[in-house]
Amino acid sequence: MQIFLLRHGETTGDVENRYGGDYDDHLSEKGKKQASELAVRLVEEEIETIYVSPKIRAVETAMIVAKKISAKVMSVENLRERNQYGVMTGLVKSEAKKKFPDEVMDLEENNPYHHVKGSEDYFAFCERVLGAFNTLVEEEYGKESNSIAFITHGGPITVIFREILGFEVKGIKDCALFEIEYDGEGFEIISSDDADSIEAGLK
Repeated sequence: MQIFLLRHGETTGDVENRYGGDYDDHLSEKGKKQASELAVRLVEEEIETIYVSPKIRAVETAMIVAKKISAKVMSVENLRERNQYGVMTGLVKSEAKKKFPDEVMDLEENNPYHHVKGSEDYFAFCERVLGAFNTLVEEEYGKESNSIAFITHGGPITVIFREILGFEVKGIKDCALFEIEYDGEGFEIISSDDADSIEAGLK
């Protein structure tokens, strides 16, 4: 079974240089264009179902893709991004550095195992994301699905690679596409259109 891991497009928060995570922002105009281009790349893949984070940016990406490839979209709460920034969520980064200098230092020095006030624990984050991902993959494999997709965020994709595939990815770009094969026993990375993140993980 083919599995496509996809990141959402550029967001308004990216443009404004805000701390994202649990911040629920929209796609920017550039992000919408990226999602449309992503959809074109997926037309021939015969994806039946797109599982998506409930965050607006992911849903907007999924709806653009689904319309093009005629796939059904299913929202999955546990595929949402980590509440990584706690009290800094949604703040412009320069403002956060002034208001919460200790939190910014903790984030920069101890990521992903930091304890920023109000943030989600890394291990709890891993448990919910991997639980959802593994359950859905097993269900779809049991139904003999040929191809499915997950449209989510950099955090969940990084965790799936780190904890399941044993591989680090760094700096995942907007609308990055990773293709994985699952045979009922294990996973194999087939391809990626984000060579920079793969190469960074190897360093």
